[in-house]
Amino acid sequence: MRRSLGQVATRALSTSIQRTTSPSWLNLGVVTGMGLLTIAMMNEKTFALEAPPPNGDRLCQLIMQNDIKTLQKLAEDPNFNPNTPHRYGWTPLQVAVIQDNEAAVKLLLEKGADPNLEDRYYPRSHEAAAIRQEDFSEELMPYRDYRNYTALHYAVIICNHDIIAMLLDHLADPMVQNANGFTPREYMYQVERFTGIHHRDIDELLRAKEMSFDDDKEAYVEQLKKEQAQKEKEYRKKHPLEDALKDRIVGQLGPIHALASAIRRKQNGWQDEDHPLVFLFCGSSGVGKTELAKTLANYVHGKNIDKGFIRIDMSEFQHKHDVSRFIGSPPGYVGFDEGGQLTEKLKECPNAVVLLDEVEKLFDEGRLTDGKGTTVQCKDAIFIMTSNLAQHEIADEAELLRLEASVSSDAQTTGTVSATGAKNGNDRNDELDGIDTVDDGDISLSRTFIEKTIYPILYDHFHRDEFLGRINEVLFFLPFSDDELRTITERELTRWADKAKSRHGITMTWEPEVVDMLARGYNIRYGARSIKYEVERKVVNLIAKANENDEVVDGGCVHLILDKTTSNRRLCKLVIQKKGGDDKKSGWFGSR
Repeated sequence: MRRSLGQVATRALSTSIQRTTSPSWLNLGVVTGMGLLTIAMMNEKTFALEAPPPNGDRLCQLIMQNDIKTLQKLAEDPNFNPNTPHRYGWTPLQVAVIQDNEAAVKLLLEKGADPNLEDRYYPRSHEAAAIRQEDFSEELMPYRDYRNYTALHYAVIICNHDIIAMLLDHLADPMVQNANGFTPREYMYQVERFTGIHHRDIDELLRAKEMSFDDDKEAYVEQLKKEQAQKEKEYRKKHPLEDALKDRIVGQLGPIHALASAIRRKQNGWQDEDHPLVFLFCGSSGVGKTELAKTLANYVHGKNIDKGFIRIDMSEFQHKHDVSRFIGSPPGYVGFDEGGQLTEKLKECPNAVVLLDEVEKLFDEGRLTDGKGTTVQCKDAIFIMTSNLAQHEIADEAELLRLEASVSSDAQTTGTVSATGAKNGNDRNDELDGIDTVDDGDISLSRTFIEKTIYPILYDHFHRDEFLGRINEVLFFLPFSDDELRTITERELTRWADKAKSRHGITMTWEPEVVDMLARGYNIRYGARSIKYEVERKVVNLIAKANENDEVVDGGCVHLILDKTTSNRRLCKLVIQKKGGDDKKSGWFGSR
């Protein structure tokens, strides 16, 4: 009975709805399929969608064949997309509905099919019309305009209460209109006109959902947020932020723990939701400030790092009129339509990690106003400012603390000592600044030193106490210790060894003394970059020259040793082994 009603309704509605919505066509008499096609072709801009990947057609064919087992097997693939449309514009869910296939509807909805996607079919050829009858429904007129029909519209056509209920339970919108301007319930009345049957249960179901849809949708979205938040929480338990940061950043345990703790509070809802997180990273160049910001952005945004990390060089904003480039020009000024460098990017990604250098005021109430007067929410963003202020004072104090810690460690043979273990007046016993744990022999500046030495320098530069008051935490990056420098050097050598292998097939190894020698090339002014330059000058140059001279070729091996013939022992030497196993013993590239 259900199918027969559908057949009667669809055939009757195929012409009547079209006529009621297009009075100017009445003078054509009986509107044939070819006549409709001719009229449709008059609008050259309206065609079916471009062909999507072929699996959309395949899914529709499986549903038409009622091959649920194969469909279930495909759905087990992690990359399965139930919303992939047929090349002529309808979705697998719409096919399942019009075919009265409850099992397929249920499966697709469970796999995430969107019930509110609209049919994009529009006839453009006899071939397209024939395919619609084969891959969608032979009961519908092939040349009719079915654009904007949703799965719920098709469920009303076949008068299937259970399918309608399933769609509504998955947030199908009962108020969406098809190309003829009818909502699903209004479309049901057209079905009733030609079948003579009033489906009271469907009518009541749709009316009730129209009344409750907004609340139901809000509750559904809220539930999805909770489920997503729980998944993210479970992921964070297995992959703590501290571990992710330590994998990329050498040393700087104090800033890493402080930053991770603040982010954890934000992620779990233990922060002031009306204000963004704002950090000031202080310390010398090349000690990991920018890299820490990048690593954080990568952890938070993953594949969306291009939008999730906003880096702005504040050296470009030296004058007051440069602010227009930052937030956009006001009406009537050049560049009004372009928007601001920061505000436009925050519109695209409101929870971005924003890296700034020496900026003075952004963080009053968790929002910015661009040049057009548009309010841009930034309360979910994470702002990180970097500064070289007090870098010399920070470096000198860190070296003093390390010296005192080393002396204390030697005297007490405790193995690890923090700043609090070094005694030099009351300052050395003060509370650590904002660090939950200090381990691995790391040191931290005392609170007294920060308040009496560092903060006066910051106040003197910014001239406004309220500016520093808007910053959640000021984190101090210390110069690298000897162990940290060796780790950085080892990483840099490993990076070049990987390049030598992948680009040239050359195996590169080294003795431990080489690492110690290169680490001594550290320059506090340039930070970790100085190690990078040292490796390039004293190692990469040698291998590149040997490769150019064919002294080491693809498939060869080079071993770095310390040149012990020099007095200062600050030169590297290559031991080059040929494929046959003989060492090359000539000139600079001789053996040990």
